[in-house]
Amino acid sequence: MPLPRFLVLALILTLTTPAFAAPIDLASPNGKVRVRLDQDNAARLTYAVTYDGTAILSPSILGLDLDGQRKPLVGGLTITDTSTRSHDGQYRLTVGKVASARDHFNELTVSLAETNAPGRRLDIILRAYDDGVALRYRVPAQSGMTDFVLRQERTRFSFAGDFSCWGLNLGHFRTAHEGEFDPVMASRIRPTHLYEAPLVCQTAPGGPAFAIAEADLRDYAGLYLTRPGDGSLGVESVLSPRPDEPKIAVRRPLPAAGAFSPWRVLMLARHPGALNESNLITTLNPDPGFRDTSWIKPGKATWDWWNGWRAPDAQNKAQANDATVTAFIDQAAALGLEYMLIDDGWYLNSGGEGTVKDGANLMQVTPGLDLPAMIAYAHKKGVGLWLWMHWEVLEPRMDEVLAHYASLGIKGIKVDFMDRDDQWMVDFYHRLLSTAAKHKLMVNLHGAYHPTGLIRSYPHYLTQEGVLGAEYNKWSSRITPSHNVMLAYTRLLLGPMDYTPGGFRHATPDTFQSRYTLPEVQTSRAHGLALYVVYDSPFACVSDSPDAYAGQDGLDFIRDVPTSWDEVRFVAGEVGTSIALARRKGDVWYVGILNNEQARRLDLPLSFLGAGRFTADIIGDGPTPSTLTRNTRSASSSDRLLVPLAAAGGGVLILRPIR
Repeated sequence: MPLPRFLVLALILTLTTPAFAAPIDLASPNGKVRVRLDQDNAARLTYAVTYDGTAILSPSILGLDLDGQRKPLVGGLTITDTSTRSHDGQYRLTVGKVASARDHFNELTVSLAETNAPGRRLDIILRAYDDGVALRYRVPAQSGMTDFVLRQERTRFSFAGDFSCWGLNLGHFRTAHEGEFDPVMASRIRPTHLYEAPLVCQTAPGGPAFAIAEADLRDYAGLYLTRPGDGSLGVESVLSPRPDEPKIAVRRPLPAAGAFSPWRVLMLARHPGALNESNLITTLNPDPGFRDTSWIKPGKATWDWWNGWRAPDAQNKAQANDATVTAFIDQAAALGLEYMLIDDGWYLNSGGEGTVKDGANLMQVTPGLDLPAMIAYAHKKGVGLWLWMHWEVLEPRMDEVLAHYASLGIKGIKVDFMDRDDQWMVDFYHRLLSTAAKHKLMVNLHGAYHPTGLIRSYPHYLTQEGVLGAEYNKWSSRITPSHNVMLAYTRLLLGPMDYTPGGFRHATPDTFQSRYTLPEVQTSRAHGLALYVVYDSPFACVSDSPDAYAGQDGLDFIRDVPTSWDEVRFVAGEVGTSIALARRKGDVWYVGILNNEQARRLDLPLSFLGAGRFTADIIGDGPTPSTLTRNTRSASSSDRLLVPLAAAGGGVLILRPIR
């Protein structure tokens, strides 16, 4: 595909002189996204971004602060070479929010060198997609530099206005990446803040909107965002420090191919909710290195931990045993679910949750649990078993442990409490996922940093935490209806999240009480069902105890709703108040609707439907939080539905074509 004429002209002008005689412009394939590479008055390299004519980023500084060098690699740079290319392709995802995605971009690579000694060289790679911008650094192999040692990046995102934003301010690097995404005006972000990805902002009511994130994180440190020290509007990158060298973010040999940073990503859309339609984070990761994916199967799982190990005799045990595991296997079989997850307490000296007890041993099962017998029983019932494990107990014997449990017939592992994203821990993710793939084990990571698109490279990586999810109902009142809505506009944008829905003991926000055993939720039954549509998780927990589900309305929907999809569309809603997302599986559309604490009527356009007429089964809020209403009508793409939503409520629609 030929590049736009203005880009070719800009490149010709630039190449007539070794300095920045003219800016270099890059446009996305549809022309809506435009990037300008230039230098500022201090001779620092900058980039600026517009979307559909709206200024998103004003000139924003680029550069690296390399250790052992007398000055940052930011200013005083000269162009030594440029190259451009375009790409348009498709790739498939084994599981996920879409079956296939388009990888369509225009790319510009600019090679630079310092005009003065030591003459260090740096490449900037810029891509313009129709739904965003991605950039990364490459430090080429060069004389006098045998190792790539990075103190910090100097990447900025300078906002073109005082935008309304929503972010998770963690405040420190050692974290489970769990918290609320609170509203903040760009001008109120401070240099003392440490924001998690994504930081989501809206340029004006109705849009457009953008989200700042990262992709293809490997052999590098995780990204955070803070206000620049000079007080300029916007945010700049901060990298997680190495535990052994707090002033260093990345230390590694400088390979012949050069050292690449992760992609710094600016997702762009007409509306904050439409950012859910983007696949940019996964697209920027490489294809998997293995092709046999027949063993990777999405599904839903019963789970023994959230409800308090509710055994059939109503005793609550903080240690796995045959009676409890059997009850949850039976529950999975009765509901037609694919899996049962055995959580903390199954191996010798486990049961400490975040604490590793002396003598913890993954190769020995706790007394009272006959794991091979449970695996055989589950297999007979058509249910696969997953095992929880603490990463510190797993890491020293990773290959041995995973080989052993794979040979027994375990289907997947849930690894927990990493709570870091420094360079070493990022490498641990890759080692774990590679080892799990070798033994054909699916993976769910808890205590995990924000998603960076690894689900494309490791399709058995079905889901992860890094979210303030339903477990917090056990000890807090933080899982509010508004929080659930907000997650759909923020954390969900980056990838699947193991929020663990399925609580069937409903209260209102006013009557809710946190309790560790048999916890409540402060949302309606319809809201809870909608979580299975709105939230993407190819491994989805059905979290409550067997007695909570006995004879309850809504189980048919949980049984039948898919966990892997073909397409996703934003339908309606506003940040923090409500959201309606539509997901397609085959020729059937599911719409999930979440509402905050204020009752409302939500106008749903059905323009995402194809031609013809559809039968719409509508499940909505009943007269109490625990009850549902059900209606059926016909619908087409030209229709609009006015859906009543209770306070803390929601709803689901299933739209099937009429043959």
